[in-house]
Amino acid sequence: MSDWIEACAADDIDEEDVIRFDHAGRTFALYRSPEDEFFATDGLCTHEQIHLSQGLVMGDIIECPKHNGRFNYKTGAARGAPVCVNLRTYPVKVDAGKVFVQLG
Repeated sequence: MSDWIEACAADDIDEEDVIRFDHAGRTFALYRSPEDEFFATDGLCTHEQIHLSQGLVMGDIIECPKHNGRFNYKTGAARGAPVCVNLRTYPVKVDAGKVFVQLG
């Protein structure tokens, strides 16, 4: 079983936004949905390894800043060219105003 890693304070992520989280040499992206839910994915686009934290969040979609490839950040599903490989997603919980990600 993997440990829960403290990523940030819940207030660090605006509604319908994304931030970068680095841990153990890996990059992750943390999202806050319009419904005030939190999600985590790998932090780099599967097409050209661009940081998704620099992308645009629209509803439940993150758009890569380089080639406008889109992913559903809730499921990790690739949503159109040029991306065709899904993002890995990670369980997230919020406790006492802090966001934790379970990495594995």
